[in-house]
Amino acid sequence: MGFLTLSLQTSKIRFFPLLLPKCNYAKKIEAAGGIASLGKKKGKFSKLGPMMEKKILPVETDPQRLVNYVCGSNLYKEGEDIKLKSDSEYPEWLWTLRTGKALTLDDLDPDTKDYWRKLRKLGMKRNNQLRKLKKF
Repeated sequence: MGFLTLSLQTSKIRFFPLLLPKCNYAKKIEAAGGIASLGKKKGKFSKLGPMMEKKILPVETDPQRLVNYVCGSNLYKEGEDIKLKSDSEYPEWLWTLRTGKALTLDDLDPDTKDYWRKLRKLGMKRNNQLRKLKKF
């Protein structure tokens, strides 16, 4: 049988040693504590470079400033946030924009393009959910 000998009568299994060449490329590196990749990390570094610390941004709490300015609109270190104007200085279409939830399929008119786009989107969503349930 070669290297492995089975004896059913005596229930002994004998293995003959395999002769393997000794490899010199897998030596331990003693300076790093045994294995180079498991050494101690120095500082706040990861594989992708230094770690970024989370910045906490200040929150505006002054009610007078919140009413009169667009807080956070200034991107530069110097300068001031944009001051809000009176409602009459803005165009009329601005006040007709929908800012709430999207319309449901029942709210849309079947003669419009938006209705059919929404119907197609919901159909694709349903098919994708059904495709997920299949085992193979």
